[in-house]
Amino acid sequence: MPLSTLCLHCGMCCDGTLFTQVPLQPHESGALGQRGLPLTTREDGAVVLPQPCAALNGRCCTAYTDRPEACRRYRCQLLNALAEGEVSLDEAKGVVDAAHARVEAVARSLPPPEGGVAAAPASMMRRARAEAAALSPEAREALTQAEAFLDRHFRGRFRHSG
Repeated sequence: MPLSTLCLHCGMCCDGTLFTQVPLQPHESGALGQRGLPLTTREDGAVVLPQPCAALNGRCCTAYTDRPEACRRYRCQLLNALAEGEVSLDEAKGVVDAAHARVEAVARSLPPPEGGVAAAPASMMRRARAEAAALSPEAREALTQAEAFLDRHFRGRFRHSG
């Protein structure tokens, strides 16, 4: 059973649910830029790949051969548990499904975005993080529960940045 089966069921490390950006090494921006991927320069001069990743098609990376070193190295807590045999693939997929459900609960708890255009749940998570202080108690609770679940099962020591 290839570990990529879980990644293709998940996609949260690339869709903006877990992270807001991927740090790039200086030599990596050229290949990604040639692919037409938008890159951002932070105030400290570091070039990053903003999330959600424009190379993500569904839950599949279309720039896999040119993906950044940070993407190559990253393994979420759940993938590590699967690799070590601590959970089965079915159990891991269940955790992914539960995580997606929690993210969707956050999206449902928010008022509609301006203009009424529906946004992807991961985008709604970013919005909820940015507006956390102004959220309703229900939305704040949904966000708190989702973030704790994501930290416990996916991020581990790599806490979210928002």
